[in-house]
Amino acid sequence: MLEDVQKELISSIAKAHDALRRDLAKLRAGRASPQLLDAIRVDYYGTSTPLAKMANISVPEPRLLTVKPWDKSQMKATEKAIRESDLGLNPQTDGDIIRIPLPPLTEERRKDFVKIAKKYGEECKVTIRKARHEALDMLSEMDSAGDASEDDVERAKKKAEETVAEGGKMVDTLVASKEKDILEV
Repeated sequence: MLEDVQKELISSIAKAHDALRRDLAKLRAGRASPQLLDAIRVDYYGTSTPLAKMANISVPEPRLLTVKPWDKSQMKATEKAIRESDLGLNPQTDGDIIRIPLPPLTEERRKDFVKIAKKYGEECKVTIRKARHEALDMLSEMDSAGDASEDDVERAKKKAEETVAEGGKMVDTLVASKEKDILEV
C-alpha cells in the first residue's frame, strides 16, 4: 500500500517531466526542429488538425523547415495556419512544398525564450509539488486509519520528499540544458 503511493508519485513526476520536455522542444533554439510546429493546427475540411498529422515536416538545412501537405488542396490553409501562429514565421510556397526559413534569433528574442523556458520549469515544479502534497495526504490518511504503522508512514514520507527533490533537480537540469541551447549562437 505504501509502495503504491510511491509508485504513483514517481509516475506523476515522470509525466510532469515529459510535459516539460514537450514544452521545451517547442521553444526555438538556433537550429530548426520539426517540434517547433507541433502546436500548429490547420483547418482541415472543417476539423482543427495538428500539422504533423496532415503533412510531412522535414529539416533540410539547420535554418530551414519544409512542410509538404499530403493533400495538395490544403496548401493555402496550411500556409495560413503557419503564418497566423504566434511563432513569427514567414512561410513561402514553392510548388507542392512550403519552405519556412528561420531567421537568426536576436539577443533579445533569445532572452525571451530563456524566460519562457524558466516559466515552463516553474510550472513543472508546481505540478511536482502538487503530486507530493497528494502523496503526503494519502500517507497521512493511512496513518490515521491505522492501515500502516507510524514508523512506516514516516519512512514513506521521507522517501517521497527525496523523490520530489530528485524530480526538482531533473527539472533544473532540463531547463539549464535548454537555456544553454537557446543562448548558443
